[in-house]
Amino acid sequence: MSNESDLEKIELSIEQANVHIGKQAALQSLFSNKDFIEVFLKGYFETEPSRLVLLKADPAMQSAENQASIIQAIDAIGHFRQYINTIMQLGNMARKAVNDDQEAREEILAEG
Repeated sequence: MSNESDLEKIELSIEQANVHIGKQAALQSLFSNKDFIEVFLKGYFETEPSRLVLLKADPAMQSAENQASIIQAIDAIGHFRQYINTIMQLGNMARKAVNDDQEAREEILAEG
């Protein structure tokens, strides 16, 4: 492959990685927002799961339909938490990729 082709691929890789880095930065910004902390980090990820576990054990909530609904709500919390974790992980991986790509770009430019 030509150096020009390699450089184009590296630039595209950096561009794509910057999208993930941008999402991670936006999420980190939310983590410092007191309303986000109160509503999601404390409310949805701490208080709501506890409420659902207690509700699951409630004698009035033992029908199959109620139990299924509670489990779906618990699963939704887990899915949202995993989505947040994925954004953070992809951002971290993208930062490393950008560093690696920048080094590769510098090597190609030094050769050419």
